[in-house]
Amino acid sequence: MLILIISDIHANLTALDAVLSDAGEFDAVWCLGDLVGYGPDPNECVERIRQLPNLVCLIGNHDAAVIKRIDIASFNDEARQAVIWTQSVLSQTNLEYLQGLNAYTTLDSVTLAHGSPRQPIWEYLLDTRTATKNFEFFDTPFCFVGHSHLPVIFQKYDGQENADLFIPKQDSHLEMAPRAILNPGSVGQPRDRDPRAAYAIYNPDAQTWSYQRVPYDIPSVQVRMRANNLPQRHINRLSTGW
Repeated sequence: MLILIISDIHANLTALDAVLSDAGEFDAVWCLGDLVGYGPDPNECVERIRQLPNLVCLIGNHDAAVIKRIDIASFNDEARQAVIWTQSVLSQTNLEYLQGLNAYTTLDSVTLAHGSPRQPIWEYLLDTRTATKNFEFFDTPFCFVGHSHLPVIFQKYDGQENADLFIPKQDSHLEMAPRAILNPGSVGQPRDRDPRAAYAIYNPDAQTWSYQRVPYDIPSVQVRMRANNLPQRHINRLSTGW
């Protein structure tokens, strides 16, 4: 069985379609949230995600802001602008879909959260100290998270006091070992200085995790963002993955 792991699509349909094409055949999709925000294609991305096979989808902080579940005052100016624009164009059907998503779930040996198991919507796992504390908040061998837009693994073996941080090589195929927190990176807005869309393939039978990157037509996305007067900072960062 092969499960496509995606996160942080951020209304970037071109990147999402590149990932779906590059991933080949898969049996299920686990999406870790932030379908919308930043990008120009919120309706198209929600609709594409909804059509995927055996889908499990979480809500992210930008999704939650769009449906007014969290206060956008906590966002920076550019992010607020993108949220307000998304609210103005999102269809009622897609709005209701986002409203029905959960922030956290457990599937067999894996816990899923957008940000962290401790604070599923908001907390960023960027360092070993924060990650180590989060191992107390899930009981499964593995936890998959998004939110930071960074492909990373936090590994904590039995008897180990602090988690280790591991940044995987591009297009790497890894054997998984409990306990670990794994982040597939971002489909629609990578922030690890690699502008290619990021995703992972999880094989629960073989206990393997494959990091993948795929290029996509960034200029076409930037054209649509400019046409909708979305923030220039978000347009620029797509080119360099920051």
